[in-house]
Amino acid sequence: MDWNNWIPQERATLCFVIEGSRVLLIHKLRGLGIGKVNAPGGKIEPGETALACAIRETQEEVGVTPLEPRHVAELSFHFTDGFQLQCSVFLAFAHEGEPHATPEADPFWCELEAIPYGEMWQDDALWLPQILAGEKMDGRFVFAGEEMLSHELQPWGNG
Repeated sequence: MDWNNWIPQERATLCFVIEGSRVLLIHKLRGLGIGKVNAPGGKIEPGETALACAIRETQEEVGVTPLEPRHVAELSFHFTDGFQLQCSVFLAFAHEGEPHATPEADPFWCELEAIPYGEMWQDDALWLPQILAGEKMDGRFVFAGEEMLSHELQPWGNG
């Protein structure tokens, strides 16, 4: 994979809302990853920043407004069918509103120690524990359908 010349077809976000020892996750009800557990998020609209998208998508998908989300990861996904996605990942440690189901997502609070990695994309188990522990990183992943073929992780350094 020539990551130096790789250009995403689509940009998206994920926003993990943390409340004490719990994280807000969703059962995805439509779109890429339907049926999987993930965080709220979605496509960045033209002219929209990744931060604005993370907030908007979390509001739309689960009725929660993340407060002061922090950018913690940039993930690049190349699918063997040709689809290429770049995802900006955010963590928020405060929020307004109570989560509720929408046509896009069925939200639930999950203890951080009990995150259901077996119901998520394979890459999540590689980078999510690290960002929840305070690290920041870039990740590059190659998938054939839902099977991860390869990955690279690069920390951003301290802070």
